[in-house]
Amino acid sequence: MLEDVKKNADLRMQKSLEALKNDLAKVRTGRAHVGLLDHVMVEYYGSMVAVNQVANVNLGDARTINVQPYEKNMIAKVEKAIRDSDLGLNPATNGDLIRVPMPMLTEERRRDLTKIVRTEGEGAKVAIRNVRRDANDALKKLVKDKAISEDDERRAQDEVQKSTDKAVAEVDKMLQVKEADLMAV
Repeated sequence: MLEDVKKNADLRMQKSLEALKNDLAKVRTGRAHVGLLDHVMVEYYGSMVAVNQVANVNLGDARTINVQPYEKNMIAKVEKAIRDSDLGLNPATNGDLIRVPMPMLTEERRRDLTKIVRTEGEGAKVAIRNVRRDANDALKKLVKDKAISEDDERRAQDEVQKSTDKAVAEVDKMLQVKEADLMAV
């Protein structure tokens, strides 16, 4: 039971770190990458699907993403979905190919993106602390049910705290790398 609580807490902390990693990948740094459009949703025959489900998404060059819808009638819908996304992109249609150029980042926009990154990081830290709280509550319940001793609970809480500290340090490291990437001209 004790190991299950610790293993569950570690697993949930890792999921929080993965979610942060995915969120940070969406914050663009002026370079094009196909993962940027992964969360852009487009209406496809009545249901909302990701752009990469209805189109071929690849890099044209370091600063351009090419999007080629599988069906001609989807070109306008895909272009509108990209334009309406919160990414601040301005796609241009050229026949059956949509080109999405990455605009240069200004100093002010870089600072705004840094604030967004810090907010994402703080959210990840809160999620990790919530996992710690849930694990500690589960340990207290085990003591209350007399499944483990108070000494075992204390040792397990220390191990959960060490896992929490390690995960928070990993978040800080990820944020530091992303901020340096954003501020590099």
